[in-house]
Amino acid sequence: MTLFSPRPALLAGAVAAVMLSGHASAADRLYVFNWTDYMDPEIIEAFEEKYDVEVVQNYYGSLGEMFSKLQAGGVSQYDIVVPSNYFIPRMIEAGLLQPLDKSQLPNMDNLMARFVDPPYDPDNQYTAAYLWGSTGLIVNTETFPEATPSWSMVFDESANGDQPFSMLKDGQVMFGAACAFLGKPYNCTAQGDMVEAAKLLLKTKHRRNFTGFTDSTPVLGQVSRGVNALGVTYNGDYLQYKHDDPEGYANTEFVVPEEGSELWVDSMAIPARAPHPELAHEFINFILEARVGAQLANYTFYSTPNEAAVEHLDEVLQQPPSQPDEADMARLKFTPTLSGQDLQRYQQLWNEVQSR
Repeated sequence: MTLFSPRPALLAGAVAAVMLSGHASAADRLYVFNWTDYMDPEIIEAFEEKYDVEVVQNYYGSLGEMFSKLQAGGVSQYDIVVPSNYFIPRMIEAGLLQPLDKSQLPNMDNLMARFVDPPYDPDNQYTAAYLWGSTGLIVNTETFPEATPSWSMVFDESANGDQPFSMLKDGQVMFGAACAFLGKPYNCTAQGDMVEAAKLLLKTKHRRNFTGFTDSTPVLGQVSRGVNALGVTYNGDYLQYKHDDPEGYANTEFVVPEEGSELWVDSMAIPARAPHPELAHEFINFILEARVGAQLANYTFYSTPNEAAVEHLDEVLQQPPSQPDEADMARLKFTPTLSGQDLQRYQQLWNEVQSR
């Protein structure tokens, strides 16, 4: 769920992989297709050393890009892929994933209860949770020192009539936010609800203080500098930026809107014709080890789904917003998977919002 640029260490690792490719056989390689900058290079090095293999990483910047690449032949090129929850049923239906052999995954027992038998993958037949997080608002606290955490700051002109704000480029997230503000469930899919949400998004887009649709990371700097007063982002992105520049982000806060917002999960899966499925199972089980899971979360600043890893987390990741309190957790819902007429309707409505 992250859109960061690769760090030098990751680029160095990629170069090293190319250099090694001249003397490593295909059977000695694991091919991982993952979000950009979503893996600690030291974890890769530890796995390579433990299993005497080379890990080759390729990256994508969007779920659509990942899905298209797998459909175009990547399903037989990669051993591991890391999709987000609402794309998983779509991938299963398209025959892009193979069932997991849980006898090879004893560390699945480390998963928190909320990530066992999830609605997007009943009984975890195809996936094991990798990292998770929440979607919310980053607010400039100098501009809004006592604002109620609410989608009204985006959608209600009386709550924010003149301060600049942006919305997220992810249409499904913004439809969910609009539904929540309108008193519907965040995970709404009914035709009437979606049409109402589209009308609200279009109206909001044409407000004079709306600055545009952005990715989750650019808005962080915009809000900290006062270019925008608020925007939509992910908790992990916010935590990392604040950790790297505590003074620059001292005037900001991440909040979960009281009407409800998104709980998302990125999970590990094995493509249907993966060249090395046994090694892929070893990799998944390795990531699910307690200390490795904690190391992954500490590197990315996203939340771990690994119960056994929590005690090994950095302090900042053991408290909100990384580990939301009970009140915020009750407000978080999975973005629904859309298919058939529901998917066509959403795509048509989102295209209209963007183009009009």
